[in-house]
Amino acid sequence: MLEAIGARSIDELFASIPEALRLKQPLDLPGPLSEAELIQYFRERATENSLGYTSFLGAGIYNHLRSVVTDTILLRGEFLTSYTPYQAEISQGTLQAIFEFQTLIAELTGQDVANASMWDGSTATTEAVLMAERLTRRRRVLVARSVHPEYRQVLATYARNIDLQIDEIGFTSSGQIDLEALGASIHNEIGAVLVQSPNFFGVLEPVPRIAQIARGAEALTIVAIAEGVSLGAVQPPAEADIVALETQSFGIAPSFGGPYAGVIATREKYVRQMPGRLAGQTVDAQGRRGFCLTLATREQHIRRERATSNICTNQALCALAATVHLCLLGKQGLREMAEQNIAKAQFALAELEKLPGVRRLFEGPVFNEFVVQFPRSVRMINAQLLRDKIIGPLPLGANYPKLTKCGLVCVTETTRREHIERLADAVRETLAVPV
Repeated sequence: MLEAIGARSIDELFASIPEALRLKQPLDLPGPLSEAELIQYFRERATENSLGYTSFLGAGIYNHLRSVVTDTILLRGEFLTSYTPYQAEISQGTLQAIFEFQTLIAELTGQDVANASMWDGSTATTEAVLMAERLTRRRRVLVARSVHPEYRQVLATYARNIDLQIDEIGFTSSGQIDLEALGASIHNEIGAVLVQSPNFFGVLEPVPRIAQIARGAEALTIVAIAEGVSLGAVQPPAEADIVALETQSFGIAPSFGGPYAGVIATREKYVRQMPGRLAGQTVDAQGRRGFCLTLATREQHIRRERATSNICTNQALCALAATVHLCLLGKQGLREMAEQNIAKAQFALAELEKLPGVRRLFEGPVFNEFVVQFPRSVRMINAQLLRDKIIGPLPLGANYPKLTKCGLVCVTETTRREHIERLADAVRETLAVPV
């Protein structure tokens, strides 16, 4: 193999890897093991990791109820083993699934059209910003600091290499974007304003007011949504020009961080600059309903210099999971799920606020997440909670240095009353122990 590729040795093959980073010994793995021994090994490791733990983590990835019907459909060979349809006429089932997904997302977000899905919520958000830059031909963007830190990091990585300037706008005591600062920063060189709602702190942003300020400078409004279930109870961001949505909450398990499916929804007049694929409905020569790939703006389909994106391979299987999940829930089911999230989050907040020295940090309206300030480090509290098999709130200090004693608590419909009461009791006991 080395001879065929023109390398003299393994060392030469891997010369691009710095010496300090190269593995100098075999991997420290048990074995060799038989198939039965290997299965038993992983069962034991899985038991160590997950048995009996209750989690209050959210921050962009959420644990929601999922039907076994979803997985049963996903495991059908026609879907599980298929790739993106390039010859539309032989991929009718996949194209119809994509078309239904697009329709559901457009209805949920209050937009005219949605694409066939993208890599995930963070890349969809970045692609939405790049789309706004193409539409406005302006290379400056205002981004709320309440947008998910990792979404902002992905955007910053893209921006660094394409001369896109990002200016951040802070938040107020409500946990919402500072509208006064936004108004003072907006001008005719700004191409877009990016907010997230519910934002990283779980607080709902005033999208109509933000859109009004952006329109004053002829800038576009982009709304990122990491928690899709919120759309079962919250007014959709119809005032936005572009919506970037993470669909993980719709029938896709947390799965150690992926795969997921992002999606972009927008107004029909902007569709030519929307990255990704678009499946459309048509009729064949006999007048029968059919589906085709209507728009494909990736460099695989068109000239590279005219491509809108190089990361828009649709997550067809994850999008199918979201489609099946939403169809099983229906409009009323999604609303009931959202209402449970709201009710349980309010109960959890009330229970935690009973504890001495614990208070809610932001005053703005929330969905299923909220920020709580503790009288001591959240990491110290979490270390103790873990001994009680409770995965506690997300510490905010790493991304927001002024919020070192603050934690982001998430409660969904899967969180039972006894879980919340157990969390409150465990935090009370932890705070009672002298530091």
